[in-house]
Amino acid sequence: MIDLHVLTPDDWKTWRELRLAALADAPAAFGSRYADWVDAEEDRWRARLAVPGSYCLIATLAGAPAGMASGVPAEDEPDVRELISMWIAPVARGRGLGDALMAAVEDWARSDGAQAVELSVVQGNENAHALYLRNGYVLTDKTGDLMPDGVHRELVLRKTL
Repeated sequence: MIDLHVLTPDDWKTWRELRLAALADAPAAFGSRYADWVDAEEDRWRARLAVPGSYCLIATLAGAPAGMASGVPAEDEPDVRELISMWIAPVARGRGLGDALMAAVEDWARSDGAQAVELSVVQGNENAHALYLRNGYVLTDKTGDLMPDGVHRELVLRKTL
């Protein structure tokens, strides 16, 4: 059974465990790197969960943390929210956690007055890209962020709510 849990800064240890697992499992899928976070102090982890206007949650499967996602306000567009830090543990993939996390972030965005949700995905991350397309996201013409390799850029997708 999938359960979703909204996190507060007091849940930083659970967030840390999942985030480090994500960065270790899929280093090419994120703009952050494992080395940038592995030695982070508690205050940094708490601050990540306390970003103003953010919505951070995890999915558990049979009671064990197995996925995560966050929603944050877009910097330049007040009616857009961004879906970030999406990851599902390998043992939990294909069980609906991604769909559940995305739906929860979209519901939060709607209730927060957003008209759209945007997300970024690394070129070549075909499973994530397929998940986003299946959930109604479409490719935009925006230039995505440069990845840590200094060569590749993220693709930016958007869903109108």
